[in-house]
Amino acid sequence: MNKEKNTKSLKSVGKESLIEVLEERKDLLHDAILEVFEDIALSRAMQEGSNRRVSRKRINRILQL
Repeated sequence: MNKEKNTKSLKSVGKESLIEVLEERKDLLHDAILEVFEDIALSRAMQEGSNRRVSRKRINRILQL
């Protein structure tokens, strides 16, 4: 019974701490979500690009090299 009570208490403290951090540092959550969206977009672009051939000249023009 004591172990169960400790587990619930620890879980509660963990939730409270997470909520406090997210309230005080909203930028952390924002940055994490932004990074996920960027990764998804990059993955989709790579999948689409794997089916097409593009010349080195066009790539350099896009990158302005």
